[in-house]
Amino acid sequence: MSDTLTLDSTLIAAVLATLLPFASFVLIMVFTRNHRRLSAGLSIGAITVSLISAVFLLVCHWHLQTPLQYFGRWVVSGDIVIPYGFLLDPVSLLMLTVVAAISFLVQGYSLGYMADDKGFSRYYAFMSLFAWAMLNLTIAPTLFQLYIFWELVGLSSYLLIGFWYEKFSASQAGKKAFVMTRLGDVAFFLGLLLALVHLGNLNILELNSPRVAAQMSPTLITVSALLIFGGIIGKSAQFPLMTWLPDAMEGPTPVSALLHSATMVAAGVFLFCRLFPFFSQSAVAMGVFLAIGTITMLLSSTMAMVSRDIKQVWAYSTISQLGFMIMGLAAGSFFAGMFHLTTHAGFKALLFLCAGVFIHALGTNDIFEISRLGGRRLKVPTVCMAIAAAALAGLPPFSGFFSKEVILAALAELDNPIWLVAGLLGAFLTAYYTFRLIFILVVPDQSEPRQPDDSHGHAGYWQMGGPLIVLATVTVLLGFFQGPLENFFGNHICSVSAHTGSHGWLPYIAIATAASGLILAWVEFGRRNSARVGFVERIGWLYNLFSERWYMDRFYRRFVDVVIYRIISGLCTQNDNRVIDAGLDALSKDAVQSGRFVSELHLSMIQYRLLAIFVVVALLALYFFF
Repeated sequence: MSDTLTLDSTLIAAVLATLLPFASFVLIMVFTRNHRRLSAGLSIGAITVSLISAVFLLVCHWHLQTPLQYFGRWVVSGDIVIPYGFLLDPVSLLMLTVVAAISFLVQGYSLGYMADDKGFSRYYAFMSLFAWAMLNLTIAPTLFQLYIFWELVGLSSYLLIGFWYEKFSASQAGKKAFVMTRLGDVAFFLGLLLALVHLGNLNILELNSPRVAAQMSPTLITVSALLIFGGIIGKSAQFPLMTWLPDAMEGPTPVSALLHSATMVAAGVFLFCRLFPFFSQSAVAMGVFLAIGTITMLLSSTMAMVSRDIKQVWAYSTISQLGFMIMGLAAGSFFAGMFHLTTHAGFKALLFLCAGVFIHALGTNDIFEISRLGGRRLKVPTVCMAIAAAALAGLPPFSGFFSKEVILAALAELDNPIWLVAGLLGAFLTAYYTFRLIFILVVPDQSEPRQPDDSHGHAGYWQMGGPLIVLATVTVLLGFFQGPLENFFGNHICSVSAHTGSHGWLPYIAIATAASGLILAWVEFGRRNSARVGFVERIGWLYNLFSERWYMDRFYRRFVDVVIYRIISGLCTQNDNRVIDAGLDALSKDAVQSGRFVSELHLSMIQYRLLAIFVVVALLALYFFF
């Protein structure tokens, strides 16, 4: 009886967690758009219930041994049945809780940040739509259901990135994000179809089972894995589809915190974790993933070293850390990727939300301008950002140190040491660009006049401060739960367990690497009378290379102009003019000429008829009378 009650309560909690945000979206858009407080109350109330339900599911099934699946018929056509349901296992339970928690904190923070925005109700409606799509994505039991909500996440992120659609740059950023992520999703869909054709279904547990190797050849598994990874490249902004994410900072800062910390962009890494056993069956595919993650991590780190926009620095950092997660997963450590995904969600959301307080109070994204205006006197965001920066840089005892060390340990297990060297180089660059920003904000420039300390009085300061304190606490404490989390995942993927070799020297190397980046940043930006010019900025061509994002956007612009517009579009235009239009014109002219011929023939037809009648009558007269 108790088991039945547990199962029933589990299903009810899963339904409430995933359904209420959609109900909130519908109610706001249809009934309450003109009632700001009611709209915010509906959205926050719905995500609160989702968070409570997610925590309930996590606590009740902390020691879950066998994944739970719930299915119902969604679409029935003849013998084809498309199910809809829920999959509850350690991966989905933790991700569901993380998404619900970040969504809840961001929506509470938004009460202060978006208080004066005329699209307040619409904002909360889109937030609810995004939460609904993301929560359903995390517990989808089939790859087909996951793909549907994967696309809905893309739609809602487009709406949120381009929320201030009156602003041209915001609408352009939304379109760029939508188009570039769709490119990856096309590959994802092809990989999904390839798996469906050869396996007959898209159940995630069956796709991850060892039996797949008997139904698909190694080549087909590799091709399918690479195609599905295309969706990960698009959604998680990996090389070469990585340039849309910095531009997506045009949306409201809470949107940046929500989409670019634990939710939208992390959905790609979550998909990697979700299909980790399937991907692990192809060593070739895992090698490609490792290379792409490494390239992405290093390239985005160099871009962050020269940016002056506080949100773009954290955006580049997000791309880099997602690449770092993929490196850990591709190295064979499931726990490394999932653990860093969890810790990163907390401290990266904190970094964005702290940036939002500075931007809201001082009206600028430029880190040098924030410093000049006395942003350091905003005590809560300054302290919280320093904590999150230490976690991002991998300094102990903050959460990022523990999760990064697990990834570095996985890289150290690989035969080729180049991957570990790349990981340590990425850690050095991360610490450098992170504390470059912190020192610029915190250390006053002696040449700048002291600004009056009046920033604490701006509207919503303490409403935004509460979520910062919560996330800062999580950032400090979460790393110490590495053991329980490892046990939580320990029974989930025993056949492809994480590499956890013993490298007693590695933590010291990691700390020394991060400390070196911090010291270099201090020398250039933190010490008294420093020039506040980085070593990269002193090398003109290198600075241009990094600030122009390695000219990737220019390459894409040139590719679109030449290949798409000039060649493909030009050929289509010529085909349209010379073949389609010319053919239709010729057909029309022939029809007109035929009509004129027939009409002339019809006008002269009476004479031919009279002649025929005369001939017939004459012949009959000759026959009968002669």
